[in-house]
Amino acid sequence: MRMFGGRTVAVLMMACMMAGPALANSGKNKDPSDVLGSWSFQTSPYRSGQCVMSGTMRLSPHPDEGRYTCELTAVEMCSMWGRSVVRQSCEARRFGDQVSIRSTIEEMLETKFEGLLYVPDNFTLTIQSHERMFGALVSAVTAPVEFRRANDGIS
Repeated sequence: MRMFGGRTVAVLMMACMMAGPALANSGKNKDPSDVLGSWSFQTSPYRSGQCVMSGTMRLSPHPDEGRYTCELTAVEMCSMWGRSVVRQSCEARRFGDQVSIRSTIEEMLETKFEGLLYVPDNFTLTIQSHERMFGALVSAVTAPVEFRRANDGIS
């Protein structure tokens, strides 16, 4: 067995002490309840298979525990009236592994159908993992929806 000098042991101990907090915090990014950040979503087809919705959502911290501010952009494609793109603000609440999102329409960015009444997009979700939430779009229609954590790339 090789013996280390006092200086080597001190350096090793110091390195371990410094790495301890970093290793303890490294799991925080994998916490399934951590829903902050960017998400993309897509529904299953609805309105007899004629429509599907996809989009993006960003959840940001809120001063109250279990609440988040958010914004989302929904893109609805329907064979009978075309494409609608809607920017919405929203508020999210988390209850354990459940997330409830309530939206307010801020701006219709695109619509092909004159006079289309667009209802805010609300969601009820269950956190499956750090990368995935699954639930339902609850709006003018109800449809299954999957949220996947978006990969924030460099632009």
